[in-house]
Amino acid sequence: MKKAVVADATLRVCDPVECTLGFKEKIEIVKHLDRLCVDVIETAPLLNGKSDVLLLHTIAPLAANRTLSCALPLDETLLDDTLKAISKAAKPRINVIAPVSTVQMEYHCHQKPAAVLEKISAIVSKIKAAGVETEVSFADATRAEKEFLNSAVSGAISAGADVITVCDSAGLLFPGEMHDFITGLKNNIPELKNVVLSVECSDELHMASACAVACLRAGAQQIKTAVGIAGKLDLGDLADIINAKGAELGVTTSLNRDACGKIVAQINGIVCGKNIPALEKKLTDSRDNSWKLSSSDNMSVIGEAVKKLGYELSADDLANVYEEFQRIAQKKEVGSKDLDAIVATAAMQVPPTYTLKSFVINSGNIITSMAHVVMLKNGVEVQGFSTGDGPIDAAFIAIENIVGRHFELDDFQITAVTEGREAVGSSIVKLRADGKLYSGKGISTDIIGAGVRAYVDALNKICYEENN
Repeated sequence: MKKAVVADATLRVCDPVECTLGFKEKIEIVKHLDRLCVDVIETAPLLNGKSDVLLLHTIAPLAANRTLSCALPLDETLLDDTLKAISKAAKPRINVIAPVSTVQMEYHCHQKPAAVLEKISAIVSKIKAAGVETEVSFADATRAEKEFLNSAVSGAISAGADVITVCDSAGLLFPGEMHDFITGLKNNIPELKNVVLSVECSDELHMASACAVACLRAGAQQIKTAVGIAGKLDLGDLADIINAKGAELGVTTSLNRDACGKIVAQINGIVCGKNIPALEKKLTDSRDNSWKLSSSDNMSVIGEAVKKLGYELSADDLANVYEEFQRIAQKKEVGSKDLDAIVATAAMQVPPTYTLKSFVINSGNIITSMAHVVMLKNGVEVQGFSTGDGPIDAAFIAIENIVGRHFELDDFQITAVTEGREAVGSSIVKLRADGKLYSGKGISTDIIGAGVRAYVDALNKICYEENN
């Protein structure tokens, strides 16, 4: 009988989803997982500063007999704090989350494939140099280019990774396809025999359990589970399968079989009792987003609010938005328009591809509005002319003529920042490109100028994401 390692990711995946687990609930979950005898307890990245560090320090003695794993995005700036925070654990591990599909690399990591490979090797090498067990989880591995995935896995192992996890993040593979996928990796990457091969199966098609069994048959040694989280392999389901068919599979686990059902039900009660979108409690009119947020709201609530406004932010951008939100929320309640402005200001600040040099607008009640806009693209002057239904429309079309493409204008707002005849206007422009929302902000004593600057700000974010 071979032993399958069970790594529970309930605490890791609770924060990114719409869940408001408090400090006390998280500690209770760790106690339950310890009694259940899972091998690895995974926690979320340190995105909430001192509160996350305090949680790790608090649960470390409670999980002295378990491996305590802290997730780390592909971001070296968080590495030192993560190493310091996890050092209190008896069996520390850092789980490096590395996107490897084209979609994940472009929209979550904003990195080219070569840069992703370099970051993986650099981060893993530093963790190993610190003497901490290292896992690399390849997000969306089943949709990655095979040659690139093989290179990424080999590079991680060469850098010193102890555990390699491949994730079927989209959840689109059938059990037989998962078996073939794992078998193919083992055949193409001989170095995998020197590390623990782990899988994270999605339950999008309600086949996570069957896929996990297929992976175990193919030689996977670690299985990722969670409790009460939609789309994840349920810990109770895996335990039931091993109890009923473990002998036939030739697989056993360390799970406390006698107490498994009761403990999983207790964890499920904690998670599902809190897994209610916290923002719903604040909605006064879901049609116009007329809700208010305060400084007591955590990052999960702000993440929900940002999603409700239509944005898809990376973990880094959400952290920046949350930091700016907290600064403003100390002075006033934050509404949907305020949050829009925060996203435009704090999320995805990029080096500009286009810089506004000048604009001339001719408009009146007896003439068609005309705009002449001059910008610098990477230092080279470019200009566009256009007419439009009003000065703002003409200016935006002139910019599109410069760029050579049309963007869907999702929203346009102008707000007075100061009072009086010389009032400063703040403008928010939301552009949609390839289905994704980009927000820009502009400030000027001229409302047209504020709108043009906001449009250019959003445009630069689109250009940066498409070219990196």
